[in-house]
Amino acid sequence: MDITGIGSIFDFGSKVIDKIFPDKTEAERVKLELFKAQQAGALAELTATWDNAKEQLAVNQVEAGNASLFVSGARPFIMWICGVGLAMQFLVSPLLTWGAALYGKTIVLPPLDMGTLLTLLLGLLGLGGMRTVEKIKGVASK
Repeated sequence: MDITGIGSIFDFGSKVIDKIFPDKTEAERVKLELFKAQQAGALAELTATWDNAKEQLAVNQVEAGNASLFVSGARPFIMWICGVGLAMQFLVSPLLTWGAALYGKTIVLPPLDMGTLLTLLLGLLGLGGMRTVEKIKGVASK
């Protein structure tokens, strides 16, 4: 799947080359050069993405090692908020509604915005997965 559009540009360029260069050998040589340029661009994009991820990981490690709870405790705090939100939505609210119904009462708690909550939680759990790898490798927090 070509999400960058580079492949479609290559296909278009290849068709144009076929029309410009009637000599098949010359057309193949130019197509090869176009393909090399495409590969170089894709590799550069992949390298930039990888470098960005490594830089973010370095920032995360410095942040997690900070002695201040306001810096190193931000992710755990947000995870606890997400955990409490999920518990309210899927445990507390249904049980309260059910319990109230047993006594002939009606309790309707407002629903939480699960789209935002799950987006935040899944992003954090992705980063938390890296911490699991650290624990398996023996890197302990102090």
